[in-house]
Amino acid sequence: MTKKPLNGILVIDLTRVLAGPYCTMVLGDLGAEIIKVETPGEGDDARHFGPFLGAGGEKSAYFMSINCGKKSLTLDLKTGRGKDVLADLIRRADVLVENYRPGMLERLGFSEERVKELNPSIIYASVSGFGYSGPDSTNAAYDMVIQSLSGLVSITGTEDGQCVRVGSSIADIVSGLYTTIGIVTALFRRDRSGKRQGSRIDVAMLDSAVSVLENAIARYQTTGEVPGPLGSRHPSVTPFDAFDTSDSTIVIAVGNDKIFRALCEVFGRGELVGDPRFATNAQRTEHHAELKAIVEECLAAETTAHWLDKFRAADVPCAKINTIEDLFSYEQVKARNMLVGVEGETDFKIAGSPVKFRGEGEETVRAHAPALGEHNRHILGELLGYSEADIQKLYEAGAIA
Repeated sequence: MTKKPLNGILVIDLTRVLAGPYCTMVLGDLGAEIIKVETPGEGDDARHFGPFLGAGGEKSAYFMSINCGKKSLTLDLKTGRGKDVLADLIRRADVLVENYRPGMLERLGFSEERVKELNPSIIYASVSGFGYSGPDSTNAAYDMVIQSLSGLVSITGTEDGQCVRVGSSIADIVSGLYTTIGIVTALFRRDRSGKRQGSRIDVAMLDSAVSVLENAIARYQTTGEVPGPLGSRHPSVTPFDAFDTSDSTIVIAVGNDKIFRALCEVFGRGELVGDPRFATNAQRTEHHAELKAIVEECLAAETTAHWLDKFRAADVPCAKINTIEDLFSYEQVKARNMLVGVEGETDFKIAGSPVKFRGEGEETVRAHAPALGEHNRHILGELLGYSEADIQKLYEAGAIA
């Protein structure tokens, strides 16, 4: 392994569950040292989410999937000694990330002004449900709540109008990614300016979810119609959908007229290119139901495997619909190192990092996820320089556990 881009960057991670931990996971993948500060005896809520590994079911696979390689420090921030330790960590850190409700960290004694006073060059990032401004800023939020409020649920679902949440916690995840982008950008600006000036970053899950609505906002304004769920169909590109073959379902994505001609040639239906209903993408979209019936009539003659071969040979974008099980035997996923092992865990894999630096090595096994408080002595002794007597006093005071 060559040195990663963020080697030497120290991140204090006061986050839990998903949005914040996803951000610090990415920062860790890029080389930052992540110190995960957790409540004694409880830790991150995600430690208690299933499914679980181990004979006694004591290790959360959910927690492991986004916390490998981090260091865990248990710290009671309601105690004076615990606050003193956090202050020492802030003085040493490059980045502080938290996902409390707005105002919570201030109530614990760490206002923006205090954090800046402790370390003027620190990048202080918050990710919360609604951000630090607006009438909803202090409301509680989970991914499902944000997906619903953002309009995302309203455009996700079946063609008959049943709305569902997106299958992964996309509001949490995209918020974590935006927070990562903000942090990396702030680090770049800080170091390029030469002034070591810190930054205050405020990322809201609602903002993040609204930002990925893609063309739904534009469609509403240009058509006057409120977008709804369309199943797998694209709202403005046709044919761009899931279609039944003789034995299963295939996805075909025809993004322009050239690809449509190639599709028609594969079917032996060249006359469709000149059909006034399908001559342009706009006309194909207007007559999408008629075109889908024709496509599925053609597809019904052969299997998915047959059509995949034919379409790929003609350079028509297509795919079978993989299950999660299929990913473990998918050669492209293997070639890109996107399912990696975890240190100390037999036959258990988590997602690899999608950020590849050409010509540089990458991990095929992730460091294990930390046990609660596993790195207390390492962080306090080696990083902060506390003596063994000092550490023992913190244990006795209940500041750490």
